[in-house]
Amino acid sequence: MQAFRIHKGRVAPMDRENVDTDAIIPKQYLKSIKRTGFGPNLFDEWRYLDAGEPGQDPSSRKPNPDFVLNQPRYQGASILIARQNFGCGSSREHAPWALDQYGFRAIIAPSFADIFFNNCFKNGLLPIVLSELQVDNIFNEVAAFPGYELTIDLERQVVIKPDGAELPFDVQPFRKYCLLNGFDDIGLTLRHADKIKAYEAERLAKKPWLNNRIV
Repeated sequence: MQAFRIHKGRVAPMDRENVDTDAIIPKQYLKSIKRTGFGPNLFDEWRYLDAGEPGQDPSSRKPNPDFVLNQPRYQGASILIARQNFGCGSSREHAPWALDQYGFRAIIAPSFADIFFNNCFKNGLLPIVLSELQVDNIFNEVAAFPGYELTIDLERQVVIKPDGAELPFDVQPFRKYCLLNGFDDIGLTLRHADKIKAYEAERLAKKPWLNNRIV
């Protein structure tokens, strides 16, 4: 998992409340568990004018010119600003996979659905909760200034605006530790790889029959 320390990026606005996970990545794309290739289908039903299917070449699709991510001023955005209850609906982990693989590193909103919020941290995506007033102000500034960027300093737990103003945010210490070091659940376990190998060797020496395999 990619570590998150300080990130500066262009901001794209998702000005809708209650964006659910089926809108983030529709159900037909859940057949794959490879954890790769979901970026082109992020917000698929809003992003394209035609119906999409797994394995379809994105270049053959008809993009919706009115959808925010298809507008030139938001190309290359890596921070998403959203409204209340972002990520509600089903618990599909494909939703943060799609956001991450599109290129987003952080999402800022007044509130998130609990399961989606937890899944973000497990996949290297930083969900940041700010007040509705702070989020409103960012929406207004994004609309007013093309190419609007924010800097997110996870270690200091602040969102830094172009004028230097800092917006503090909360994050649980354990989640912060994992993101700063790029540890997902597997990475956390592999910190103890030497101890695991030593334990397995000792156990095998004491119980050699465990090495027998049924052919």
